[in-house]
Amino acid sequence: MNFANRVCSTISTSSALLFFSCAVFAQAPDAKDRGYMAIPETGGIAGESKEVQIARALAAGPSTIADGARIVGTDPNGKSVVLREGSNGFLCQPGNPRIVGRPATCSNAAARQWSADLAAGKPSPTNSVLGIVYMQAGATERGASGETIKIGPQWIITWPFDPKASGLSATKKETGAFIRWAGTPYAQIIPFKREHWE
Repeated sequence: MNFANRVCSTISTSSALLFFSCAVFAQAPDAKDRGYMAIPETGGIAGESKEVQIARALAAGPSTIADGARIVGTDPNGKSVVLREGSNGFLCQPGNPRIVGRPATCSNAAARQWSADLAAGKPSPTNSVLGIVYMQAGATERGASGETIKIGPQWIITWPFDPKASGLSATKKETGAFIRWAGTPYAQIIPFKREHWE
């Protein structure tokens, strides 16, 4: 059984909350949201040392994931470079703290496929198993008025969960977990590590 399936099994049996739905969904998120949710397969800032980039990338995921993940970053010329090879199918990248919405992440291949499909504007993602994205070092996003909002530790499960079947809220919450973009093929669960919205 692969990691994603183990996660799904653990979540569904321990909480009895999550059930998948094959219903007909609404439209995919708009272009603004698609850009924000893109998971880059590189990160870092040109001129940063390899050590700094690796440290920030490792901070994005739990050690059980990050320790065996491939790490990518940026070379002195701004080009993508592999900083360390991995063995568990996850990819961690250091993000760019100077750019809003470009946090350090650790993600599996299914999440990156989901992200690529979303960025391309496909009506639904093509990943056949759930995706996992860790952002344990937090993130930033733009508020309704264009202000920068800091977000604390969180992770994302990319799969079309149904609020009615799962019992989870489809309303953005400050603690716990909620389903974002409910009713679309790009629905996702966002569990928070602790209270963090600033």
